Amino acid sequence: MFTGIVEALGEISRIERADDSARICIVSEELDLSDVKLGDSIAVSGPCLTVIDFANDSFTVDVSGETLARTTIGSKKLGSSVNLEKALRLSDRLGGHLVSGHVDGVGSILARNVLEDYVQFRIEAPPDLAKYIAAKGSIALDGVSLTVNSIGPNNFDLMIIPHTLERTTMGSLQVGGLVNLEIDLVARYLERLFNQGDATESAGVSLSDLQQAGFGEK
Repeated sequence: MFTGIVEALGEISRIERADDSARICIVSEELDLSDVKLGDSIAVSGPCLTVIDFANDSFTVDVSGETLARTTIGSKKLGSSVNLEKALRLSDRLGGHLVSGHVDGVGSILARNVLEDYVQFRIEAPPDLAKYIAAKGSIALDGVSLTVNSIGPNNFDLMIIPHTLERTTMGSLQVGGLVNLEIDLVARYLERLFNQGDATESAGVSLSDLQQAGFGEK
């Protein structure tokens, strides 16, 4: 699990491609790797990847064909910048929201408007994901925990503050670019509960219970 609070930026320094996978080395002078062990998880612009080798300022991961095909990792090139976050420890402060590192889909940037020091993005989401995105709710974009400002039929707006623009890859995103999307885990679980019907009620949680707790319309 992760928080969506990016710890450092990294740069892809080596890509070794196979038939249905890739081995990628990422260099970062900012990320503290002193406590990293083989097998640890690091979120790389969204996807949770497993460390198979590391040095003082770099680490290497294997990327499956599924991840290459369903995220933007497959389109990364030598020198591409990526957002990095080590896995959450139970003692860590949860500054963003709970992020699994399992990308749900890829979105595209429809608009980028500069408003003084801020940047407003409009992101198009795949239709099957758009229903999970709510105004003032949380979403992870390229591994960054963000708050949704407003929503459209299959799109949503984000207002990005100067600190996030400087400390993540958000500052370099342009219209037409692709981004990894992970919806809020709570939305997935609520849908599962609402769709269970009688089975949910027999398990001790009813739609009425959820509505009384503030989820959905009464």
